[in-house]
Amino acid sequence: MSTLQPRAPYSSEELAALYPAHLHLQLVQVLLRHGERTPVSARFTSAGLAPYWPYCSAARHLRAAVLDPDTSAWSTLEWKRRLETFGPRDAPEVAAGPASSSSSSSSSSHHNVDDICDFGQLTDRGRETTYDLGRRLRRLYVDQLGFLPPAVIATDFLYLRSTPIPRALESLQQALHGLYPPHTRAANLPPPTILSRAVADETLFPNDSNCRRFAVLARAFARRAADRWNDTEDMAYLTKKLGRWMPEDSPRVAVDSRPRLNGIMDTINATAAHGPETRLPSDFYDPKVKAILEKIGVDEWFTGYKESQEYRTLGIGGLLADVVSRMVTSVEQTITNGRYEQMPKSGHPSPEPVRFGLSGCHDTTLAGALASLGAFEGDAWPPFTSHVAIELFRRDDDSSPTKPSPPGWGSWLKGLSSGGRVGRGDSAISRKLTPEMTEAEKRKLQGYFVRIRYNDKPVSIPGCKPPGKHLEGDESFCTLEAFKEIVDKFTPENWKQQCRANLDAPEFPSKPEPSGY
Repeated sequence: MSTLQPRAPYSSEELAALYPAHLHLQLVQVLLRHGERTPVSARFTSAGLAPYWPYCSAARHLRAAVLDPDTSAWSTLEWKRRLETFGPRDAPEVAAGPASSSSSSSSSSHHNVDDICDFGQLTDRGRETTYDLGRRLRRLYVDQLGFLPPAVIATDFLYLRSTPIPRALESLQQALHGLYPPHTRAANLPPPTILSRAVADETLFPNDSNCRRFAVLARAFARRAADRWNDTEDMAYLTKKLGRWMPEDSPRVAVDSRPRLNGIMDTINATAAHGPETRLPSDFYDPKVKAILEKIGVDEWFTGYKESQEYRTLGIGGLLADVVSRMVTSVEQTITNGRYEQMPKSGHPSPEPVRFGLSGCHDTTLAGALASLGAFEGDAWPPFTSHVAIELFRRDDDSSPTKPSPPGWGSWLKGLSSGGRVGRGDSAISRKLTPEMTEAEKRKLQGYFVRIRYNDKPVSIPGCKPPGKHLEGDESFCTLEAFKEIVDKFTPENWKQQCRANLDAPEFPSKPEPSGY
């Protein structure tokens, strides 16, 4: 399926099992795939699929910050966007949706030029599902668990980040809107901070465009997938069902055909998630076609994380290292408390600890992270609006002084409104690899556990299954020590430098390097 069918909220019995009374939830970090979108390029127009889709009414509700240099005053310019494209003899014309040519009323005609989506744009449907994800997160972490406050007067306890891709940012904003809708926000609530990075620094998705060595590895695994699958019965079945709509000069479906196999899957998933005006012929939605596309696509795109430590390091290691760093910093309860990304190292007062992180990202982020931890099983591609929740727990029966109990909501919210602080200095061990840590530093991590839920289902990490590396009786609760040790093995030392190194080295490991250990 291309659209996630979320499960019902946890029952009281399920909650009791998922959140044992002797474990205290301390930090949650959610990676969310953006919602439904249009294809990233126009494909299968020969099959009657319109290149431009009328599902983005946000194009009629745009706002820009504008500056008056004479007064230094800022104001808002409201505007709407229409897309312009090539017409006959390359004359410019306004792009229109598939129903505009048969439209009889001017209002319908305007609808089909004013709501036109750009390629790869979050659609109205995608906004709905990501908003609904925010509401589900609120139901769990606010209503059922009481972990987050029901209303906010400041958002310093939130870590919000997005990739530079607009659909990821907009999905994050929609989810935040569902988590804390307008009636839950104080009238004088300061604008929340959303972090972003320059594309060259981005690690919230596998950045093959700015990591040359990772691009080399990704191409090698793609070539291997082509060699493995192109001459199989599965691929012959795809060609039989879809080949008639492939370009005349490339009628055979293949991993490396034009369009590529993943591009075919992209368009099928996008059309399946939207209205009848943008549907393909029925052969595209054959369940066997979908199963084969996803099986081969998962092999091409994500097997590298399962088999190669270098692949994990360059593709997703930086992101998971940041996730672990925030957990360790939360444990240490220093001034940054997981917020080193937002605050300058100037000694200025720090905000309150981060309790909840929300990052707008992509299918390759989620599957890459899970596969690198040995927790991505099966052949299903992550549907739109999938999410991974990485939860940090403290065992309440551990009386170590390094594990203070957090204040109740009253004092915690008072601290937010009065600029209260929790300490000084950066985390001593948040970026320190396990082999470099002293025994005393390792003891600070004892009594803490990490659990990952993928689309509300707990997953297990192979390296956490041995005795002593998980919560007794539940392998899905990995000890923080074991989780950090696993991630440390593919944490980059200097990501940019490693991206430029070993460009001519063999692409595949000389011996097995399974993920999750």
